[in-house]
Amino acid sequence: MTYEYFYQTSLGEIKITERNNHIIGTGFRKISEEAIREETPLIREVYTQLTEYLAGDRSVFDIPLKPEGTPFQLKVWNILASIPYGTTTSYRHVAEITGNAGAARAVGMAVHHNPALILIPCHRVIGIKGDLTGFAAGLEIKKKLLDLEKAHILPER
Repeated sequence: MTYEYFYQTSLGEIKITERNNHIIGTGFRKISEEAIREETPLIREVYTQLTEYLAGDRSVFDIPLKPEGTPFQLKVWNILASIPYGTTTSYRHVAEITGNAGAARAVGMAVHHNPALILIPCHRVIGIKGDLTGFAAGLEIKKKLLDLEKAHILPER
């Protein structure tokens, strides 16, 4: 079964999606016709952790996350998950880590298709010259997330 639930946050309405006791997505996307709109204990826990993050009280998420994607997307998303709170990196650097320095555009596409915004911190990927580039939820939200992290650098917990 797939469950989804929506919460109002300081960034707008966020959807959290669970399947088989794992979170498969978070974002600002539309209602899914095949999902059951129900708040599960796991979805509620993710919302609690997101609320703590948005308040500047959490820098690391502790949830069972299982995004669905191609092997390359999964590789990129794993790299994104390792970008430390309050820091940024470039698409080119992520491409280099994948072993293909020329794959910056492919990395950009994988970042664009990240199904778990914030939990997989694609907002921490910026242009090589430090410019804010695409973000599925919009550049305004990307800037808010980066500013939040810079203002609340916390030790991991």
